[in-house]
Amino acid sequence: MKFKTIYSPNFDKKERSKKSIKFIVIHYTGMQSERESLIRLCNRKSNVSSHYFIKNNGKILKLVEDYNVAWHAGKSNWKNYKNLNKNSIGIELVNKGHEFDYKNFKKKQISSLIKVCKILIKKYKIKRENVIGHSDIAPLRKIDPGEKFPWKKMANRKIGIWHNCNNKELIRSRKIKISIKFKSTFIKNLRKIGYYFFNEKKTKTVKIVKAFQRHYRQELVDGTIDKECLIIANNLLKKL
Repeated sequence: MKFKTIYSPNFDKKERSKKSIKFIVIHYTGMQSERESLIRLCNRKSNVSSHYFIKNNGKILKLVEDYNVAWHAGKSNWKNYKNLNKNSIGIELVNKGHEFDYKNFKKKQISSLIKVCKILIKKYKIKRENVIGHSDIAPLRKIDPGEKFPWKKMANRKIGIWHNCNNKELIRSRKIKISIKFKSTFIKNLRKIGYYFFNEKKTKTVKIVKAFQRHYRQELVDGTIDKECLIIANNLLKKL
């Protein structure tokens, strides 16, 4: 697959090993225009970048070589990994994001993303569950790629994971309160999936629960642990 290359200067000069690449992290640009986003990712003063940049029309730009560490993840945690830049490939999708009229991703964008992910997964032997969103690894700071990102569609193509719960059962379970014991079980499940809990303060837990919901329960992102969330998390553990 051919990519147009527009190099960003924002990467670690020391090359990394092929084996160190374990994750793919999906982002949205969160800026008003495609041009503005690309300028920022290639501006030395911004200190941010990504490996790939996918336009609204599906065209793919390569900004940083895979063997270099791009600066896309920032302070982040997933499973036993910290600061995921060194272990991941970052992919930016053009989308104005929540601050600027957040809309569905374009079909051509997602089609291109699927192609890129399949190549990367095969090349670096990345586990499908290790394709995650920026908000998954940095839930206290980030909300991208957000609840409109088609994680289920991606999982159907063996990119990322998705639950196979009965939809009617989930709808019946939505907003149904659960006991403190089951809430504790849910938190333990999230840890097993990969989410990192910095402490048990309520405000921080709410943001982590919202990150989970943006990924796996997109119809309602409220930060409340209900029966539906518990059912989904239980099911996801079977996929790992």
